[in-house]
Amino acid sequence: MAIITIVGSGMMGSALAYPSRENGHTTRLVGTHLDREIIDACRRTNRHPKFTKDFPLGVEFYQIEEMKEALCGADLVIGGVSSFGVDWFGEHVLPAVPEDVPVLTVTKGLLDTEDGELLPYPVVWEKWLAEKGLRRDLNAVGGPCTSYELVAHDQTEVAFCGKNPETLRTIRDLMRTDYYHISLSTDVVGIESAVALKNGYALGIALTVGLNQKEFGLDSELHYNSQAAVFGQAVREMSKLLDLQGAGTLDNLAVGAGDLYVTVYGGRTRLVGILLGRGLDIDEAKAELNGVTLESLVVAVRVARAVRVLASKGLVNPAEFPLLMHVDDILEKKVPVEIPWEKFTFEKF
Repeated sequence: MAIITIVGSGMMGSALAYPSRENGHTTRLVGTHLDREIIDACRRTNRHPKFTKDFPLGVEFYQIEEMKEALCGADLVIGGVSSFGVDWFGEHVLPAVPEDVPVLTVTKGLLDTEDGELLPYPVVWEKWLAEKGLRRDLNAVGGPCTSYELVAHDQTEVAFCGKNPETLRTIRDLMRTDYYHISLSTDVVGIESAVALKNGYALGIALTVGLNQKEFGLDSELHYNSQAAVFGQAVREMSKLLDLQGAGTLDNLAVGAGDLYVTVYGGRTRLVGILLGRGLDIDEAKAELNGVTLESLVVAVRVARAVRVLASKGLVNPAEFPLLMHVDDILEKKVPVEIPWEKFTFEKF
């Protein structure tokens, strides 16, 4: 059996302690400097405060000051921070991981550059490490998976991506179970771009739920035509953006579309989209969801900004991304939600 150390006790990082420990591995869950109360609660109750199911017996809990001890002898390190912890993880955790120990990150997102490039976080970390003369075996998780359903052992299929197929197979063997199924890919940019893009687009789809609640009442039945129309447009735009990333394969799009589906039906992105659709502006929606991490807002703005940079170079037409640009206007300019339905239509003769 292996030693698996998870750094970051947010919901997804903590959820991965279940397949890890259930496979018989020594499993160490380390809280960040922001997770002290979570680790204290886990030690008292053997349960994450956000979950309704106990951790498997034997999971070990560490505060951030004990990270060095938790990393000692590890065969795999899992990064469980949100996209707001990217810099912290790169500065404080990755240099402390031995070079021969693979890292698997659950952090989803894209960083845009002044030239309009969109870089997944493993690429960002790799560049940062190289500048310091360091190298790490960076791998990532993508695909449709909510933390609480993983904890509940709902059937889940994800994709692990990285540069080394043998490393990926080793990590898969450590983590897969009869409910956690794992595909493998060496297309890090493709997988990570697909699952990051879905955050911004899930927000766009959730707008329709809020719009219908605004028109028909909070307790009205759900309307699926509008959700489906925006979902289709979201997939169309995601496909074009993956093409720009040089990663427009069906497998990558399927991973992103699956993640888009599950994100629309639960979680923080759905909540903020509904509030915006009801008529709140982004500041009011944030206040309503005080304390909730909203990664979807970051990726939508960054991707739209990159599209505008590429458009200034004549490399892309923003009119091909009406949903993305409207979401960006809602977030950045606080325009009212008015989904551009007719811009989604097309003629193919």
